[in-house]
Amino acid sequence: MTTILDVLEKGAQFLENKGIKDARLNMELLVAHELGLKRMDLYLRFDQPLEETQIIQLRKKLKLRAQNTPIQHLNGNVIFHHLDFQCDPRALIPRPETEELVEIALGLDFPKPARILDLGCGSGVLGLSIVNKLGASCEQLVLADLSTDALSLSRENAETHEIPAEFIQSDLFNEITGVFDLIVANLPYIPETERDSLEPEVLHDPELALFSGEDGLDLLRRFSSECLNYLSPKGVVALEVGHQQGEVVAELLRKAGLDDVEVREDLCGIKRFPLARKP
Repeated sequence: MTTILDVLEKGAQFLENKGIKDARLNMELLVAHELGLKRMDLYLRFDQPLEETQIIQLRKKLKLRAQNTPIQHLNGNVIFHHLDFQCDPRALIPRPETEELVEIALGLDFPKPARILDLGCGSGVLGLSIVNKLGASCEQLVLADLSTDALSLSRENAETHEIPAEFIQSDLFNEITGVFDLIVANLPYIPETERDSLEPEVLHDPELALFSGEDGLDLLRRFSSECLNYLSPKGVVALEVGHQQGEVVAELLRKAGLDDVEVREDLCGIKRFPLARKP
């Protein structure tokens, strides 16, 4: 008889031997998802036996995890801002820093009921999480991305959580019409020069969602120069950028004519979130 504890210990050791960070946590997440449990519930069920079909499925996932396949892709989901979103290779895996951007955006003063644009939406978690909290204070949500794969994933996530949204395939603002009270964006910002130094797991994300020119600022330059035309009076922009890009992007927004420009820090003290307002 193979118990949950047996599988956790052997699987964690296997992942550790393969150089996977946080091997025990990874194993707990895999087992909990396979059994349809919360991770903490495992500690109350260490003696519970597993069925052979469950063990076979876990072995398959273990082999892939040892090859640096992200655990979010293996389980097919990610918990983001208290919601369970579908997650797969069609879009960037949401990071904890982006959850911080949700909180920052919700705390900003912008016109309501709000028209909201999530530009470069990926899986849609940023815009959908904001609207989930705003409720009736949101008049319109537009999720836009160049990638049709990403848009299909964002549509599925919107349908799962029953959040009304419009979906537009667009290269930044090219296909966007109208003005918005809040524009949020977590655009690609990794420099091409850093490609070879990235963790193997990161490269499982779509290349389109990662890189933005030699210095990582190509898309952010375009965004900054164009966003003013798509903001309502007193409308707000809230961005997430790379760890050395905050002040640079803030200056781009100032030069483009936006007011009240500032850069908020993430929980690690990195200036990561440029904010600005239309005069």
